[in-house]
Amino acid sequence: MSPVKIFGREPSAILGLVAMCVQFFSAFVFEVGQNTQTLINALAAAAVGLIVAAMVKDGSVLAAITGFAQAALALGMNLGLDWSTARQAAAMAAVTLLAQFVLVRDRVTAPVSAEDLRLAA
Repeated sequence: MSPVKIFGREPSAILGLVAMCVQFFSAFVFEVGQNTQTLINALAAAAVGLIVAAMVKDGSVLAAITGFAQAALALGMNLGLDWSTARQAAAMAAVTLLAQFVLVRDRVTAPVSAEDLRLAA
C-alpha cells in the first residue's frame, strides 16, 4: 500500500514547506510574531490531517476530528484562552463523545451474529 500523498508529496513535507515559508517570510519580508506563526502552523497541520483522513477513508475521520479539536484547544491556550484543566477535559470529552456517536455508532457491526449470541447464552 502506498503512502498518502498530497501534490505528490508526503504530508510531513507539505507541513515542513509551510513552516519554512512562514519562517522565511518572517525573517526577510515582514515580521510575523511567534503566536501568529503558531497559528499558521497549527492551521496547516489541522488542514493536512483532515485532508489525509478524507483520502484514507478507513474510519480515521474520528481521529482527525479529535486531533483537530485537541490542536485547536492547544492553540487557543497558547494564544491566551484561560480555561481550567477541568474545562479543557470536559470540552475534549464532549467533542470525542459527539464524534463517536455521529461517526462510529451506526457503522460498527457486532463480530458475532444474533444467532451465535443466543447459542452462547
